[in-house]
Amino acid sequence: MAYNEDVVKEQAKRYDSFYLYDESQIVARTQDLKEHFPNIRFLYSIKCNSNVNVLRSVFSQGFGADAASAGEVRKALAAGVKKKNIYYSAPGKSMEDIERAIKSSVLIADSIDEIKRIQMAAERINFIAEIGLRINPSFSFYGGNGISSKFGIDEEQAIAFIKEYDFSNIKITGIHVHLRGQELNADILAAYYESVLQVAKRIQDVNSTHLSFVNMGSGMGIPYAAEDVPLDIDKLSKSVNTALDTFRNSFPDTKIIIETGRYIVGKAGVYVTKVADRKVSYGKTYILLKNTLNGFVRPSLARLVAHYSLDPSPKGSEPLFTSTAAFQFNALSQKKPFEQVDLVGNLCTATDVIAEDITMPYLECGDIVVITNAGAYAAVLSPMQFSTQPQPAELFLHLNGKVEG
Repeated sequence: MAYNEDVVKEQAKRYDSFYLYDESQIVARTQDLKEHFPNIRFLYSIKCNSNVNVLRSVFSQGFGADAASAGEVRKALAAGVKKKNIYYSAPGKSMEDIERAIKSSVLIADSIDEIKRIQMAAERINFIAEIGLRINPSFSFYGGNGISSKFGIDEEQAIAFIKEYDFSNIKITGIHVHLRGQELNADILAAYYESVLQVAKRIQDVNSTHLSFVNMGSGMGIPYAAEDVPLDIDKLSKSVNTALDTFRNSFPDTKIIIETGRYIVGKAGVYVTKVADRKVSYGKTYILLKNTLNGFVRPSLARLVAHYSLDPSPKGSEPLFTSTAAFQFNALSQKKPFEQVDLVGNLCTATDVIAEDITMPYLECGDIVVITNAGAYAAVLSPMQFSTQPQPAELFLHLNGKVEG
């Protein structure tokens, strides 16, 4: 994974631990998607990385917002995204959430009870809410039958409801389907997207209002482990664009949406920390780093899963755990001799471990270690209040070379 080593070294003079997000990589990924999928509207999933400079950069490329809370709706608005391009989809929205967002986003109802709450909120303010439904489809991501889920309305229930509902302040104008992210197989992902388009047809058959949008969810993954094969975006785009050509014969004006998930930011960030101490205990060498579990939690979670799983390659549980080899640890010092060490943190807990029996250059206090794949589900997930340690900075490397904190 590429990162600007000179910038890392310069910022390490000021900070003991920090994230560094590279705008050039973010822009490159957004451009790549727009070139491969010219007829698709993309939404950036704010929950991946809500850093204000990241948001401004992504949204400046014309992307809309996938908001998972009323707070994320406000973040999108503050970053200049228009209401029509903010899609608020999350389970368990309260009446307060709905009232806050009903006029500033496109609400995606996650349950039949939520639809009723939206009707009540809209009626109170004499407003017609054009909403989407999150559908739990009759198929699974890999092509089997549908399965139970905390997310969305079962497809059969949604169809039955649409046939019967008569709410004066609601129009169902779109659907949203999302079953999983972090998929690297283009064939599987293309088949899933095509199945979602079939769901749209079935919903439209019973819905009196024209579907103005179909959100096919996320799915596009990034390579984490060294052996991961990157998603074949050329192959995926050919399959998806062919399916869209057929779909548009019947739905020429329907907007097709894909959520980017971590795809555009995951590889654009690194986490940088410094050696705080080193010690040898009963023949094992420990390198103690600043702010590991409490600064970037996912490497520690990977070790935790590895310890408790009997499977040598345990199944991912996103966004907390992808694989046991999801991160690379690069020392900027190349002092010899190389040695086998455990990389641990400076917290008073034995779970503060990010790598075990790893070969590294000889590391001393103040040396810099860079951890890869820190652009998504990193700072937003990490328990930075734990132990009242100084929090890592979040730095943004602009296209012009300026670094902003």
